[in-house]
Amino acid sequence: MNRKEIAKKFLRMVATGKVDQAYERFVGAGFRHHNAYYPGDADSLRKGMADAAKQFPRTTIEIQRTIGEGGLVAVHSHVKHSPDEPGFAVVHIFRFKGTKIAEFWDVGMEVPKDSPNRHGVF
Repeated sequence: MNRKEIAKKFLRMVATGKVDQAYERFVGAGFRHHNAYYPGDADSLRKGMADAAKQFPRTTIEIQRTIGEGGLVAVHSHVKHSPDEPGFAVVHIFRFKGTKIAEFWDVGMEVPKDSPNRHGVF
C-alpha cells in the first residue's frame, strides 16, 4: 500500500470508529501532531478521536482529492457527523517515515449552508 492509500485508509478507519486499529496499523513510534485542541502526543489525539467517534457514530468521510510529494501526503475531504448537516471541508496533512505516519496536521472549515461562491468548497 502506498502512502496516499495509507493516509486514506487511516482517515476512513478513524471516521468509522476504528481508531485503535488505525493507530496500531499506521502510526509510527514518536508520532506527533499539531491539533491545537490536544497535547502533541499520540495518545492524546488517539483518545480525542475515539471520543469523537463515540459522540458522532454516524460520521462519514468523502475523500475529494489526495496529493503526495516525497514523505508528505495531503487529503482534502468532506466530513459529516450526520447525513442532514453540511459538514466540514478538511485537509489532513501526513508526514511519513517509511510507511508509518510520523506527523499529522489538520485544518478545516464548516461548509456554509449558503455561499456566494458558485464553485463551492469542493
